[in-house]
Amino acid sequence: MDPAQELGAFLRSRRAQLTPQATGLPPTLGRRRVPGLRREEVAELAGVSLVYYVRLEQGRAANPSDAVLEALARVLRLGPTERTHLRDLARRPRTRLAHVAPSEPQPPRVRPGLRRLLDAVGATPAYVLAPSMDVLAANDLAHALVPGLADASFGPPNIARHIFLCTSARDLYPQWPEVARQTVGFLRFAAARHADDARLCHLVAELSRCSNEFRELWAAQEVREKTHGTKTFTHPVVGRFTLTYETLSLPAEDSQALVVFTAPDSTAETALRLLGSWAATGLSAV
Repeated sequence: MDPAQELGAFLRSRRAQLTPQATGLPPTLGRRRVPGLRREEVAELAGVSLVYYVRLEQGRAANPSDAVLEALARVLRLGPTERTHLRDLARRPRTRLAHVAPSEPQPPRVRPGLRRLLDAVGATPAYVLAPSMDVLAANDLAHALVPGLADASFGPPNIARHIFLCTSARDLYPQWPEVARQTVGFLRFAAARHADDARLCHLVAELSRCSNEFRELWAAQEVREKTHGTKTFTHPVVGRFTLTYETLSLPAEDSQALVVFTAPDSTAETALRLLGSWAATGLSAV
């Protein structure tokens, strides 16, 4: 996770997805040796020298200006999240997380007030999430919603680890391929924003080693934010239903976030009530 290499890989992946015609350039005769735009075409459209753009892709141009980053974002047709990701990569300290200790650092603590809040909203699933997608604290209904999340054989509770390494996750999420893409996109976005998060670095290394699908998705350089949305479940106890979720940042809590699920319809409301009853019995598996 060298910042210089990450910036270059992101720029190459975005220009590979564009054709000259899509950017207004005239079509070229003959076969192109590279997919998408050439370096010189990006440089021309962005109004920078080819030498400078090459230095950017090679990670040798420190602190590019806002004007340059905005021009590149415009040329590469970046969306809002991708633009933020580009700035994060370009402004990251030129250090490597590879220097962290071999053992995985301990997760941050959750203050007691947040734990009481989770219990207070016990009628809806809620948990506190770290940038590495570690579940730092969760109420009983959240554990009931995602059975197997806290399985010790997969290490500390972690959403990404559960999705890629727990076989039951593919049954739990009927739209598993999209859930997997969103998860990797969020981790990529978080990795640039939290460059010093050693637990995130360890997680990416672990999933890259253990999951071919994770490696392929990580190489795609897609970035996502998970501020809100919907998620569909096929639960082994209560069947299929869809919940909406909101992710609320807790800036004073070491980049932690509070994720709260709510029921958008009567089917989901019934499912949550049944899950609450099931969780109250103390059952941990089916």
